[in-house]
Amino acid sequence: MAHSYFLPLFISLIVISSVSANFQRDVEITWGDGRGQITNNGELLTLSLDKSSGSGFQSKNEYLFGKIDMQMKLVPGNSAGTVTTLYLKSPGTTWDEIDFEFLGNLSGDPYTLHTNVYTQGKGDKEQQFKLWFDPTADFHTYTILWNPQRIIFTVDGTPIREFKNMESVGTLFPKNQPMRMYSSLWNADDWATRGGLVKTDWSKAPFTASYRGFNQEACVWSNGKSSCPNGSGQGTTGSWLSQELDSTAQERMRWVQKNYMIYNYCTDTKRFPQGLPKECFAA
Repeated sequence: MAHSYFLPLFISLIVISSVSANFQRDVEITWGDGRGQITNNGELLTLSLDKSSGSGFQSKNEYLFGKIDMQMKLVPGNSAGTVTTLYLKSPGTTWDEIDFEFLGNLSGDPYTLHTNVYTQGKGDKEQQFKLWFDPTADFHTYTILWNPQRIIFTVDGTPIREFKNMESVGTLFPKNQPMRMYSSLWNADDWATRGGLVKTDWSKAPFTASYRGFNQEACVWSNGKSSCPNGSGQGTTGSWLSQELDSTAQERMRWVQKNYMIYNYCTDTKRFPQGLPKECFAA
């Protein structure tokens, strides 16, 4: 079994790495009245949804920059109307947020993977994808990498989206508010599947999503301070703190976006009649 380790970036930099995840140690189930369960000595977590309620959990730590991995197996069969989430979010009315949302569908139809980035409560930066595999048949790894230069969304190590820090052109970027990791399974049949046309079939309940392999490498925020030096998120070359996409990774991302992207806010001219957001034109 892989062991936990520390990246020796600086003496004052504490980077958590829970390669062998223990949900009992690392997260707390926050709602669902028993519908969230931790089993297998803390190695497996399940969330369930029925007509009365969904369920959810959150990380015990807050982060100001980090790389978060989670292995997930989504609701199988007729999952129409359900939404399974994995995201980072800060509290308050001007929150920051980085989203993975998995929108369920009828049996045999693919899930929609919805991504978004909010800064100071402002989002509208959606990109959506179909996946190139069945996310209900086995566990797959979903990763949010968030450093001062960029946010990278990856699936099984393949980047699907990069949101760069484009403050130079006036685009907001989340960099000042610590965020927790959250996950939930809930009913959203008013919009989730085909714009709300397909409703949740409660005869199939309970719906269950499974989690394992939670890995957190992060600048932990505690008592008003970051564990990274000066809260700057500086790091050595090759670490997640300074990671960028090399040419091979960029090529893989272009492949995903060409073949599996189904919505991109940067091409939705009807939505932005006054002009697309500035970051859509930046290199």
